[in-house]
Amino acid sequence: MRSIVVTGVSTGIGHSTATQLAASGFHVFGSVRKAADGERLKRALGDRFTALHFDVIDEQAVAAAAAQVREALAGETLAGLVNNAGIAVAGPLSHIPLADYRRQLEVNLVGPLIVTQAFLPQLGMDPALRGDKGRIVNISSVGGKLAFPFLGPYCASKFGLEGLSESWRRELMLHGIKVVVIGPGSVVTPIWDKAEQLDEAPYAQLAIAPALRKFQQMFISEGRQGHPPEAVAATIHHALTTASPKVRYAVVRGRFKNWTLPSSLPPAVLDGLVAGQLGLKPKA
Repeated sequence: MRSIVVTGVSTGIGHSTATQLAASGFHVFGSVRKAADGERLKRALGDRFTALHFDVIDEQAVAAAAAQVREALAGETLAGLVNNAGIAVAGPLSHIPLADYRRQLEVNLVGPLIVTQAFLPQLGMDPALRGDKGRIVNISSVGGKLAFPFLGPYCASKFGLEGLSESWRRELMLHGIKVVVIGPGSVVTPIWDKAEQLDEAPYAQLAIAPALRKFQQMFISEGRQGHPPEAVAATIHHALTTASPKVRYAVVRGRFKNWTLPSSLPPAVLDGLVAGQLGLKPKA
Protein backbone atom coordinates (compact mmCIF):
# COMPACT_ATOMS: atom_id res chain seq x y z
CA MET A 1 0.00 0.00 0.00
CA ARG A 2 1.51 3.34 -1.05
CA SER A 3 1.23 6.40 1.17
CA ILE A 4 0.50 10.11 0.69
CA VAL A 5 0.88 13.07 3.04
CA VAL A 6 -1.94 15.64 2.93
CA THR A 7 -1.81 18.85 4.98
CA GLY A 8 -4.91 20.43 6.47
CA VAL A 9 -7.31 17.47 6.49
CA SER A 10 -9.71 18.61 9.21
CA THR A 11 -12.33 20.04 6.84
CA GLY A 12 -13.03 21.02 3.25
CA ILE A 13 -10.72 20.03 0.40
CA GLY A 14 -8.22 18.31 2.68
CA HIS A 15 -10.86 16.19 4.38
CA SER A 16 -12.40 15.14 1.05
CA THR A 17 -8.96 14.39 -0.39
CA ALA A 18 -8.00 12.19 2.55
CA THR A 19 -11.32 10.35 2.26
CA GLN A 20 -11.02 9.73 -1.50
CA LEU A 21 -7.38 8.67 -1.35
CA ALA A 22 -8.04 6.24 1.50
CA ALA A 23 -11.04 4.80 -0.35
CA SER A 24 -8.88 4.22 -3.44
CA GLY A 25 -6.29 2.20 -1.55
CA PHE A 26 -3.70 4.72 -0.33
CA HIS A 27 -2.59 5.15 3.24
CA VAL A 28 -3.05 8.82 4.14
CA PHE A 29 -0.89 10.68 6.63
CA GLY A 30 -3.00 13.79 7.27
CA SER A 31 -1.95 16.87 9.20
CA VAL A 32 -4.24 18.33 11.86
CA ARG A 33 -3.70 20.94 14.52
CA LYS A 34 -6.26 19.54 16.97
CA ALA A 35 -6.03 16.00 18.30
CA ALA A 36 -9.83 15.66 18.21
CA ASP A 37 -9.83 16.17 14.43
CA GLY A 38 -7.28 13.41 13.99
CA GLU A 39 -9.31 11.06 16.17
CA ARG A 40 -12.48 11.83 14.19
CA LEU A 41 -10.77 11.04 10.88
CA LYS A 42 -9.21 7.89 12.32
CA ARG A 43 -12.67 6.63 13.30
CA ALA A 44 -13.99 7.39 9.82
CA LEU A 45 -11.07 6.08 7.73
CA GLY A 46 -9.68 3.36 9.96
CA ASP A 47 -6.28 1.78 9.36
CA ARG A 48 -5.77 3.74 6.13
CA PHE A 49 -5.31 7.00 8.04
CA THR A 50 -2.63 8.27 10.40
CA ALA A 51 -2.85 11.73 11.95
CA LEU A 52 0.19 14.00 11.94
CA HIS A 53 0.02 16.80 14.48
CA PHE A 54 1.59 20.02 13.26
CA ASP A 55 1.03 23.56 12.10
CA VAL A 56 2.69 24.03 8.71
CA ILE A 57 4.79 26.95 9.98
CA ASP A 58 6.16 25.01 12.96
CA GLU A 59 9.50 23.71 11.61
CA GLN A 60 10.23 21.41 14.55
CA ALA A 61 6.77 19.83 14.51
CA VAL A 62 6.94 19.30 10.74
CA ALA A 63 10.38 17.70 11.04
CA ALA A 64 9.07 15.37 13.77
CA ALA A 65 6.14 14.38 11.54
CA ALA A 66 8.49 13.66 8.63
CA ALA A 67 10.55 11.41 10.91
CA GLN A 68 7.35 9.65 12.02
CA VAL A 69 6.36 8.98 8.40
CA ARG A 70 9.86 7.82 7.47
CA GLU A 71 9.86 5.31 10.29
CA ALA A 72 6.39 4.04 9.38
CA LEU A 73 7.34 3.53 5.72
CA ALA A 74 10.42 1.49 6.64
CA GLY A 75 12.53 2.37 3.61
CA GLU A 76 9.75 2.94 1.07
CA THR A 77 9.15 6.22 -0.79
CA LEU A 78 6.07 8.37 -0.41
CA ALA A 79 3.72 8.38 -3.39
CA GLY A 80 2.83 12.01 -2.92
CA LEU A 81 2.59 15.20 -0.88
CA VAL A 82 -0.47 17.45 -1.10
CA ASN A 83 0.17 20.97 0.21
CA ASN A 84 -3.41 21.92 1.00
CA ALA A 85 -3.37 23.73 4.36
CA GLY A 86 -4.02 27.45 4.08
CA ILE A 87 -5.91 30.49 5.31
CA ALA A 88 -7.56 33.49 3.66
CA VAL A 89 -7.02 37.03 4.96
CA ALA A 90 -9.33 39.70 3.55
CA GLY A 91 -9.41 43.49 3.70
CA PRO A 92 -8.26 46.59 1.80
CA LEU A 93 -4.50 46.58 1.27
CA SER A 94 -4.29 50.23 2.23
CA HIS A 95 -5.26 49.38 5.82
CA ILE A 96 -4.66 45.66 6.35
CA PRO A 97 -2.75 45.08 9.62
CA LEU A 98 0.81 44.05 8.82
CA ALA A 99 0.61 41.19 11.32
CA ASP A 100 -2.34 39.74 9.40
CA TYR A 101 -0.49 40.11 6.10
CA ARG A 102 2.62 38.40 7.50
CA ARG A 103 0.48 35.56 8.90
CA GLN A 104 -1.11 35.09 5.46
CA LEU A 105 2.26 34.74 3.74
CA GLU A 106 3.71 32.55 6.49
CA VAL A 107 0.92 29.98 6.30
CA ASN A 108 0.24 29.94 2.56
CA LEU A 109 3.73 30.50 1.18
CA VAL A 110 6.38 29.72 3.78
CA GLY A 111 4.42 26.74 5.15
CA PRO A 112 4.48 24.74 1.90
CA LEU A 113 8.25 25.30 1.65
CA ILE A 114 8.79 24.04 5.20
CA VAL A 115 6.65 20.95 4.60
CA THR A 116 8.08 20.16 1.17
CA GLN A 117 11.69 20.46 2.31
CA ALA A 118 10.92 18.05 5.16
CA PHE A 119 9.32 15.40 2.95
CA LEU A 120 11.39 15.72 -0.26
CA PRO A 121 13.86 12.99 0.73
CA GLN A 122 10.94 10.57 1.10
CA LEU A 123 9.48 11.60 -2.25
CA GLY A 124 12.58 10.28 -4.00
CA MET A 125 15.49 12.63 -3.36
CA ASP A 126 17.00 10.05 -1.02
CA PRO A 127 18.42 7.35 -3.31
CA ALA A 128 18.52 4.85 -0.44
CA LEU A 129 14.72 4.52 -0.41
CA ARG A 130 12.85 1.89 -2.41
CA GLY A 131 9.93 2.60 -4.75
CA ASP A 132 8.77 4.97 -7.44
CA LYS A 133 9.31 8.70 -7.18
CA GLY A 134 6.49 10.65 -5.54
CA ARG A 135 4.61 13.74 -6.70
CA ILE A 136 3.90 17.11 -5.14
CA VAL A 137 0.45 18.67 -5.57
CA ASN A 138 0.16 22.30 -4.48
CA ILE A 139 -3.32 23.72 -3.92
CA SER A 140 -3.42 27.22 -5.33
CA SER A 141 -6.58 29.07 -6.41
CA VAL A 142 -8.17 31.07 -9.18
CA GLY A 143 -6.74 33.84 -7.00
CA GLY A 144 -3.29 32.58 -7.89
CA LYS A 145 -3.78 33.84 -11.46
CA LEU A 146 -6.49 36.51 -11.13
CA ALA A 147 -6.26 38.99 -8.25
CA PHE A 148 -9.40 40.47 -6.72
CA PRO A 149 -10.03 43.57 -4.63
CA PHE A 150 -10.03 42.97 -0.87
CA LEU A 151 -8.27 39.60 -1.27
CA GLY A 152 -4.84 41.12 -1.82
CA PRO A 153 -3.05 39.20 0.96
CA TYR A 154 -4.56 35.89 -0.13
CA CYS A 155 -3.89 36.51 -3.84
CA ALA A 156 -0.31 37.56 -3.10
CA SER A 157 0.25 34.28 -1.28
CA LYS A 158 -1.27 32.20 -4.08
CA PHE A 159 0.55 34.09 -6.88
CA GLY A 160 3.70 33.33 -4.88
CA LEU A 161 2.80 29.66 -4.58
CA GLU A 162 2.35 29.47 -8.36
CA GLY A 163 5.88 30.84 -8.87
CA LEU A 164 7.32 28.62 -6.17
CA SER A 165 5.68 25.60 -7.83
CA GLU A 166 7.06 26.48 -11.24
CA SER A 167 10.59 26.77 -9.90
CA TRP A 168 10.21 23.52 -7.95
CA ARG A 169 8.87 21.73 -11.02
CA ARG A 170 11.98 22.59 -13.00
CA GLU A 171 14.48 21.98 -10.20
CA LEU A 172 13.00 18.59 -9.32
CA MET A 173 13.13 17.29 -12.89
CA LEU A 174 16.63 16.08 -11.98
CA HIS A 175 15.10 13.74 -9.39
CA GLY A 176 12.07 12.65 -11.42
CA ILE A 177 9.64 14.26 -8.95
CA LYS A 178 6.67 15.89 -10.68
CA VAL A 179 5.04 19.06 -9.32
CA VAL A 180 1.40 19.85 -10.12
CA VAL A 181 -0.67 22.93 -9.27
CA ILE A 182 -4.43 22.76 -8.77
CA GLY A 183 -6.27 26.08 -8.84
CA PRO A 184 -9.83 25.74 -7.57
CA GLY A 185 -12.46 28.40 -7.93
CA SER A 186 -15.11 28.76 -5.23
CA VAL A 187 -15.54 25.58 -3.21
CA VAL A 188 -18.38 24.88 -0.76
CA THR A 189 -16.55 24.69 2.58
CA PRO A 190 -16.92 26.19 6.10
CA ILE A 191 -14.71 29.09 4.97
CA TRP A 192 -17.87 30.94 3.88
CA ASP A 193 -19.21 30.96 7.44
CA LYS A 194 -15.93 32.58 8.49
CA ALA A 195 -16.15 35.09 5.62
CA GLU A 196 -19.57 36.15 6.89
CA GLN A 197 -17.95 37.08 10.17
CA LEU A 198 -15.40 39.47 8.60
CA ASP A 199 -15.14 42.47 10.91
CA GLU A 200 -15.80 45.55 8.77
CA ALA A 201 -15.62 47.97 11.71
CA PRO A 202 -11.96 48.96 11.18
CA TYR A 203 -12.81 50.01 7.63
CA ALA A 204 -16.27 51.51 8.19
CA GLN A 205 -15.14 55.12 7.75
CA LEU A 206 -13.13 54.52 4.59
CA ALA A 207 -14.39 55.66 1.20
CA ILE A 208 -13.95 52.08 0.03
CA ALA A 209 -16.24 50.60 2.74
CA PRO A 210 -19.40 50.30 0.55
CA ALA A 211 -17.41 48.40 -2.09
CA LEU A 212 -16.02 46.10 0.60
CA ARG A 213 -19.53 45.28 1.84
CA LYS A 214 -20.72 44.58 -1.70
CA PHE A 215 -17.70 42.39 -2.35
CA GLN A 216 -18.29 40.41 0.83
CA GLN A 217 -21.90 39.73 -0.17
CA MET A 218 -20.94 38.67 -3.70
CA PHE A 219 -17.99 36.61 -2.47
CA ILE A 220 -20.11 34.62 -0.01
CA SER A 221 -22.94 34.12 -2.49
CA GLU A 222 -20.58 32.85 -5.21
CA GLY A 223 -18.76 30.64 -2.74
CA ARG A 224 -21.86 28.86 -1.55
CA GLN A 225 -22.68 28.00 -5.15
CA GLY A 226 -19.20 26.68 -5.91
CA HIS A 227 -17.89 23.17 -6.49
CA PRO A 228 -18.23 20.59 -3.74
CA PRO A 229 -14.82 19.78 -2.22
CA GLU A 230 -15.15 16.25 -3.61
CA ALA A 231 -14.70 17.65 -7.13
CA VAL A 232 -11.34 19.15 -6.20
CA ALA A 233 -10.37 15.96 -4.36
CA ALA A 234 -11.08 13.94 -7.51
CA THR A 235 -8.72 16.20 -9.49
CA ILE A 236 -6.04 15.80 -6.81
CA HIS A 237 -6.41 12.02 -7.03
CA HIS A 238 -6.07 12.22 -10.81
CA ALA A 239 -2.96 14.41 -10.56
CA LEU A 240 -1.34 11.91 -8.20
CA THR A 241 -2.14 8.80 -10.23
CA THR A 242 -2.33 9.60 -13.96
CA ALA A 243 0.72 8.64 -16.02
CA SER A 244 1.23 12.14 -17.42
CA PRO A 245 -0.31 14.86 -15.24
CA LYS A 246 -0.74 18.41 -16.50
CA VAL A 247 1.35 21.05 -14.79
CA ARG A 248 -1.81 22.90 -13.71
CA TYR A 249 -5.53 22.14 -13.36
CA ALA A 250 -8.24 24.78 -12.98
CA VAL A 251 -11.28 23.37 -11.15
CA VAL A 252 -13.83 26.13 -11.66
CA ARG A 253 -17.62 26.04 -11.80
CA GLY A 254 -19.01 28.21 -14.60
CA ARG A 255 -15.63 27.86 -16.25
CA PHE A 256 -16.20 30.22 -19.19
CA LYS A 257 -17.57 33.07 -17.08
CA ASN A 258 -15.32 32.60 -14.04
CA TRP A 259 -12.06 31.50 -15.64
CA THR A 260 -11.76 31.47 -19.44
CA LEU A 261 -13.25 34.93 -20.06
CA PRO A 262 -11.54 36.88 -17.25
CA SER A 263 -8.24 35.16 -18.08
CA SER A 264 -8.57 36.24 -21.71
CA LEU A 265 -9.72 39.85 -21.34
CA PRO A 266 -7.22 42.71 -21.44
CA PRO A 267 -6.44 43.72 -17.84
CA ALA A 268 -7.83 47.24 -18.32
CA VAL A 269 -11.15 45.84 -19.53
CA LEU A 270 -11.36 43.45 -16.58
CA ASP A 271 -10.49 46.31 -14.21
CA GLY A 272 -13.43 48.29 -15.59
CA LEU A 273 -15.84 45.39 -15.15
CA VAL A 274 -14.74 44.78 -11.57
CA ALA A 275 -14.93 48.48 -10.73
CA GLY A 276 -18.44 48.68 -12.20
CA GLN A 277 -19.62 45.67 -10.20
CA LEU A 278 -18.29 46.90 -6.87
CA GLY A 279 -18.66 50.65 -7.24
CA LEU A 280 -14.95 51.36 -7.41
CA LYS A 281 -15.01 53.86 -10.24
CA PRO A 282 -13.96 57.38 -9.17
CA LYS A 283 -16.77 59.87 -8.89
CA ALA A 284 -16.84 62.60 -11.51
